Amino acid sequence: MVDWTSPAELQKEALIFTKFMHVLLGLYVWEWFTSLDFDWDIISGKKKFRWPMIFYFGGRYCLLFAMVGIAIALDSTTPVNCQSLYTFNQLTGQATIGFASINLSIRTMAVWSQKRYIVIPLVVIILGHWSLILQGVLLTAVYVPGEGCAIVHTNNTVLSATFIYTMVFDLVITGLTAYKLVFNNPIGRSSLMNMIWGDGLIYFVIAFVANVLATTFMLLNLNPIMSVIFNVPAAVASTIVSTRAVRRLTNFTSKGAEVFSSGQNSGVNFRTGNTVNRGPTMTAVSMKKSTPGVHVQMETFTMAEGDSDHYDASGRKLQYDPEAQNEIGEEFKRPSY
Repeated sequence: MVDWTSPAELQKEALIFTKFMHVLLGLYVWEWFTSLDFDWDIISGKKKFRWPMIFYFGGRYCLLFAMVGIAIALDSTTPVNCQSLYTFNQLTGQATIGFASINLSIRTMAVWSQKRYIVIPLVVIILGHWSLILQGVLLTAVYVPGEGCAIVHTNNTVLSATFIYTMVFDLVITGLTAYKLVFNNPIGRSSLMNMIWGDGLIYFVIAFVANVLATTFMLLNLNPIMSVIFNVPAAVASTIVSTRAVRRLTNFTSKGAEVFSSGQNSGVNFRTGNTVNRGPTMTAVSMKKSTPGVHVQMETFTMAEGDSDHYDASGRKLQYDPEAQNEIGEEFKRPSY
């Protein structure tokens, strides 16, 4: 039987923890660097900045700062304030999990066309999530000469509650998305809908497995190091899959490939070239440059009478022209060639 609290075991696990954190730092820096062009397109204005990107950048860079802070804490050869450093690492690391769930919930709100009975409960759940994330200092760290900072105590009750809440939250979001796209969509699914559902499902599976692993070791409470060793992998996994999902959806919708309308009687209409007789018709036009000319793609939808709010896949509200009976999103006003 392993004595998890013996000095020899703690020293061995501290070495494993250090090497494991460096591997995760390398993995995340590679992920950050290879996708930096997307961030630059947003910052430089090549891609239009919209408010949901706040949570994308928040999760992406909070995790980067947390990983750098952990590396400093583990590699420092001179005395540092380990408690302050690990408090910063804990808050930024926990925040990344919150931002990842928000990124997924925004997609769900868009799929449900910003319906109040969906948006308001999700906002309440998000606030509850962050009330746990911002609980305060949940671990104690001290400086060990020659070794750097070491974790000597953790508050496993609040940490495990945070991860359990995260798993339930992600399950609710995934269930709402599945109901709307898979079970409550009589018209059929397009490539855009398949992408939204597929990315959301992949996110849920990866984040759920990572969070279950982290929660299990926290509840076992073998020792302070083993209690938190899988917290960082859970944050890294959740952030990578959620930010990739955001980038894929943004790149897809910015091409003007498909638009959907979700009205009172229409459900979510991802459809190309088909019309359902439920009301006035709306047409979205996207123009793409190709050789030797310009190809124009037209997509015809129907709008249920009385509907006033329609959104594209990224949650942007479309403008309705009652005379022409057309709804044209901002990206269709000035096609890029």
